[in-house]
Amino acid sequence: MNITRSVRAQLLAQGGLYIVMLLLLAMLLAWVAREYRAEWDVTANARNTLSQGTQEALKRMDGPVNVTAYAVAKDTDGTDVHQLLRERLRQWQRYKADLTVTMVDPRDDPKRANAAGLKSPNELVIEHKGRTEHLPLETLSEQNLLNALVRLSRAQDSVVYWLDGHGERKLDGGANHDLGEFGRELRAKGYRPLALNLAIAQAVPRNAALLIIASPQTDLQDAEVAKIKAYVEGGGNLLWLIDPEPLRGLEPIAELLGLVLSAGTVVDPALKPRGGGPPTLAVGANYAPHPVTSGFRLNTLFPGSRQIAMVEREGWRATPLIEVAQNGWLETGKLDAKPGFDEARDVRGPINIASAFERTLNDRPQRVVVVGNGNFLANAFLGNGGNLQLGTAITSWLSGDDNLITLPPRPAADARIDIDQTLLYLIVFVFLITLPLLFAATGIVVWWRRRRAV
Repeated sequence: MNITRSVRAQLLAQGGLYIVMLLLLAMLLAWVAREYRAEWDVTANARNTLSQGTQEALKRMDGPVNVTAYAVAKDTDGTDVHQLLRERLRQWQRYKADLTVTMVDPRDDPKRANAAGLKSPNELVIEHKGRTEHLPLETLSEQNLLNALVRLSRAQDSVVYWLDGHGERKLDGGANHDLGEFGRELRAKGYRPLALNLAIAQAVPRNAALLIIASPQTDLQDAEVAKIKAYVEGGGNLLWLIDPEPLRGLEPIAELLGLVLSAGTVVDPALKPRGGGPPTLAVGANYAPHPVTSGFRLNTLFPGSRQIAMVEREGWRATPLIEVAQNGWLETGKLDAKPGFDEARDVRGPINIASAFERTLNDRPQRVVVVGNGNFLANAFLGNGGNLQLGTAITSWLSGDDNLITLPPRPAADARIDIDQTLLYLIVFVFLITLPLLFAATGIVVWWRRRRAV
């Protein structure tokens, strides 16, 4: 083929056009990459993605959030700390566009760091609607940051009173049957749990977001019951945990709500206790459509429950919440290691063990939740299944924080690799010594054969 001047010019034009189009394509790809972002989390349990509950909580937060990170720009190892924090907080910004992140190196701007009132050398200062939360960087996690945002979402601390003075489960107690761990979780979410002894107090305080009655062990005085009844009749919110035992003088409260509390304990032979004894452990997996259990998919564990039934009371709207023991029953006789169902006196499952009540009183919503079990929030059982999540959801609904009913983040899957010393030496020998030597020897042999062939 003859390469004439016209052919050469044509080839030059084609090459130039190709280069221009290649540059335009590269610029277009750069613009698309800057304007649009797509990510896929392929880690185990999607541990680099915010949980569904956190995503929903962020979307429901009203108003902008400002996060100022006070940290050195680079640590002693040369790691870009600011860049790591930006990457970590960027996933929060994906679900809340008005969450801004500012990086400040305290060494470069000590006046601003002092004015922020830092409680530790490196921490986040989170601002929302004029309120501020401090979160040390060493404690930064999805759960802790979410708790800080939940606390800021409340206009003020919600005071939660628990009835005291009759052997009740305490929200600051450390015994297995107490609710101390649950109380700590409530404090982390911005609630202020306080004990209330109605033998001394004139009434349930008016600033109560709700009152918790958790299994009193001695009878209440008539005057105390009258104060609780006045609180409920006046529109107060109530969480009542009732174990399979006497009501200790609280029958007027049960009558006010229309509760029907049959004697007996829920048993489920499918769940045999490890240490022997009656099978009184019940798993909650069937939840009614209700704001408390909306989207709730975790199993909950209820050791020793009673049935919660209801009759309609004028003005109240009642909703059965949790059914257990689909293959069990309500045992009204003597409990032993191998109970049997008695058609004449026992009630076949499923058994409802929790109900929600609500009504409008004086143009304000009133809410009550009754659970036929106090153990599910006890220190000994709070960590089982979704017990903690259910307890915090109930509290949020009762205190009127519907937008904050969300599941705490799911735990990340165990990503550890356990390798003993022998296996470690074997891996080093095979992959760092044997294979490189084998590849080198193969290359030398191939080179030598090709040289001889020439």
